[in-house]
Amino acid sequence: MNKYNSIRTRKLSFLVEKKTVAAATALLVLCTVAAVLSTGIGSKFVAPLDVVKSIFGYGNPMHDVIVLKLRLPRIIIALLVGAALASAGTVLQGLIRNPLASPDVTGITEGASLGAVLFIFFFNETLSIHWMPVAAIIGAFAVTFLLYLLSWKNGSSALRMVLIGTGLSAAFKSLSYMFLISGPFYLASRSLTFMTGSIYGASWEKDVYTLLPWLLVLLPLTWLMARHVNVGALGDEVAGSAGANVQLHRLLLLLLSVALAGAAVAIGGAIAFVGLMAPHIARKLVGSSFGGLLPVSALIGGLIVLLSDLAARTLFSPLDIPAGVFTAVIGAPFFLFLLYRNRNQ
Repeated sequence: MNKYNSIRTRKLSFLVEKKTVAAATALLVLCTVAAVLSTGIGSKFVAPLDVVKSIFGYGNPMHDVIVLKLRLPRIIIALLVGAALASAGTVLQGLIRNPLASPDVTGITEGASLGAVLFIFFFNETLSIHWMPVAAIIGAFAVTFLLYLLSWKNGSSALRMVLIGTGLSAAFKSLSYMFLISGPFYLASRSLTFMTGSIYGASWEKDVYTLLPWLLVLLPLTWLMARHVNVGALGDEVAGSAGANVQLHRLLLLLLSVALAGAAVAIGGAIAFVGLMAPHIARKLVGSSFGGLLPVSALIGGLIVLLSDLAARTLFSPLDIPAGVFTAVIGAPFFLFLLYRNRNQ
């Protein structure tokens, strides 16, 4: 029985595994259902049918305010941030060839977080909020440069990168807290909420329209480059003999991964462990081929953040707990399990 579907156009031809199509379709439906249900759940419950009517412009005015102004931007941001973090983690694990690699474990998340905190403290009054992803991406690139510099010794060991990344993560988080303690109260409060990974108060103009253009460019580019991760998995010598420019492709993929993590952190804050968990769950569903792994991982990441945020704002109502607290509660044991499982590798 043929396991692949063939897709052909005038200029492109490629094969897609049937189980990947099935998994992606099921996850897309699950994300849609979860988004509709989550939009309706809150201090004022809105029935799923009324949510759909409001989205398509046929709802009553009261529901429109709750759905379109207050809740839907938050739902969309949860999906986008989760997809970006999961894609970044998937690429990092493929490049470093280490199941423990992810933006938060290697320190990239904390570097991006520091960049965003510095933006809040020094440029909050002078620059538009739309420049915050640039500051976060610069911070993410800074920690990535230090990570490679400190872990390089006749090559870059995956174990050294994880250990040094953990140290850099602690160092950059300490710098963020230093600014938080020394700054004005209103900026410190905003920074603290940001550092715990919260999408509270998300809006169309400030958040969705800021993050969406970045992901519309970065995610397709990352998926187009995915085949180079498959080639690189064969080893540098084999990939080079197959005609791949290994170092260039590795650098481009690393830049895309860091940019995705930086853009996500700029809007959603330091939401931990999504980039670690989603790729492992996706591999269980569709295998390790990056052509199918990346979109499936992105959908799983979006679903994780969406459900974490739903739990964060409903379980302890009227308190609104940061979504990053719930991803950490799930992710920390998951990380310890991976450490134990790979202890002899």
